[in-house]
Amino acid sequence: MSTDPAELDAQGKRAFANKKYDEAAGYFRQAAEGYTLGRAGLLAAEMMNNASVALLQAKKPQEALDAALGTDETFKQANDLKRQAMALGNQAAALEELKRYDEALKKYELSADFFKEAGENDLRALVMKSAAGIKLKTGKITESAFKMMGSLDAKKTPGFFERILKFILRFIK
Repeated sequence: MSTDPAELDAQGKRAFANKKYDEAAGYFRQAAEGYTLGRAGLLAAEMMNNASVALLQAKKPQEALDAALGTDETFKQANDLKRQAMALGNQAAALEELKRYDEALKKYELSADFFKEAGENDLRALVMKSAAGIKLKTGKITESAFKMMGSLDAKKTPGFFERILKFILRFIK
């Protein structure tokens, strides 16, 4: 078995592609440990985020949350807004699966702000849709419509369905 973090990352990606999420998370965690030992903190944080995604796919939201916690701070220290936003989005997705909606919503909104600042409008739209979904789940229909409008406005080139949805949402006030 390899101890090279790059090889462990590659094995994790192969396992993830084959829907072996627990196995993928294990490889990503091992890669993160290897990068941490080698003082490659950004790569370690990225591997923990990859592990978080794999664990969420494996229906282990608490482990997914634990894996992603703190990685946003690593990216913040490196002034990497995009990966900081992604880390917050991963945390939010895990919190949503844990039905901790208020916490998830805050993380999604913070993630969206960082994506906006980084100029990542499509990723911003994605997390804003997730935030709108939480508003809908919690019965906040009007707020959900406004979140959805914001996510649609963030997209540079909305598709046909999105343009129709945007038209319909204009009538909700």
